[in-house]
Amino acid sequence: MQPHDSQNPHGPVVAGDLSIQVDTDMCTGAATCMAIAPKAFHVSPGEKAIILDSVSEAERTTIIEAARSCPTNAIIIKDSSGKQIYPA
Repeated sequence: MQPHDSQNPHGPVVAGDLSIQVDTDMCTGAATCMAIAPKAFHVSPGEKAIILDSVSEAERTTIIEAARSCPTNAIIIKDSSGKQIYPA
């Protein structure tokens, strides 16, 4: 599993009309994002979530659902205009 951007594995990353970023200060590595959107996120044991190079293969709704599943709201999603979609 390769990060989308090895220099910035937590984003921001543009996938379709979404900008996705993982707030590493808030991420606890619970891995609910990976369970819901395995093409978008990966969490190694004891690590923070990274955004995968296969993120563009994940459905928009699945990425948003993964963000909503995060117990600490560490996944920030914005639309193409820069408006924050999640957390609202």
